[in-house]
Amino acid sequence: MITSGVNSAGVANVLAQIRQYQAQVQAKSQQVPMPVPQPPVQVANKFNLPVGPAEGEFAKQAVQKQPFVLEQLQKTDLQEALPKPAFGDVVRGSLQSVNDLQQFSAAQRTAYEKGENIPLTDVVLGMQKASLAFEATLQIRNKVMKAYEEIMNMPV
Repeated sequence: MITSGVNSAGVANVLAQIRQYQAQVQAKSQQVPMPVPQPPVQVANKFNLPVGPAEGEFAKQAVQKQPFVLEQLQKTDLQEALPKPAFGDVVRGSLQSVNDLQQFSAAQRTAYEKGENIPLTDVVLGMQKASLAFEATLQIRNKVMKAYEEIMNMPV
């Protein structure tokens, strides 16, 4: 049987190893040489598409028929420019959202038991959402612990 002290120590070790790995990845990414810029492609239309006998006309027609394509391209450029959250922040946010679901479910159940005007279907649905979120979190935790154990059992 695993005690909570051993389990907490194992989780702390996994988090420490993840932080070390993140630091190594960031250090390597700073050492990667920057790519050499390519000469600009000549464009001769308002869509900034390369000029060619067939492909320029085809791309122009595609953008005219589907104007959201250009909007989607601009959105992806913006999303790439935004800083990405750290792994610890993502885990913390996920656990917080599961906790929020459980607290909301408990509050709904308590309000229903007190006789407030809350439909039973909403209470049951909230409880199922909280239960499913907790089960998914538990499964992820089990997978992480299994991966950690496999890494620790690897011969060096």
